[in-house]
Amino acid sequence: MSVNVVLEVQAKPESIEKLKSTLENILPDTRAFDGCISVQVTSNQDDPLNLVLLEVWESRQKNEKYLAWRTETGAFEVLGAMLSQPPSIRYFDNLEI
Repeated sequence: MSVNVVLEVQAKPESIEKLKSTLENILPDTRAFDGCISVQVTSNQDDPLNLVLLEVWESRQKNEKYLAWRTETGAFEVLGAMLSQPPSIRYFDNLEI
């Protein structure tokens, strides 16, 4: 069963355009990573510094493997410098209701 991953970030005002550009550059590798089904980037209409990535993964374990890889490559450190607070990552299951 797939898992929905919600990754929420809050950009520093001076970094929002660089953050968007960085995401545009790194997301092809994310989408190609083993277990990634889809990634969509959304922008909060009421707070343009707030971005939410809506992801679908084959499993939580595959997403966690991806996150470990991004940490090893230094991508999270680069992204973290553009954020005003730590990112939020939450995992959701689909309900059959």
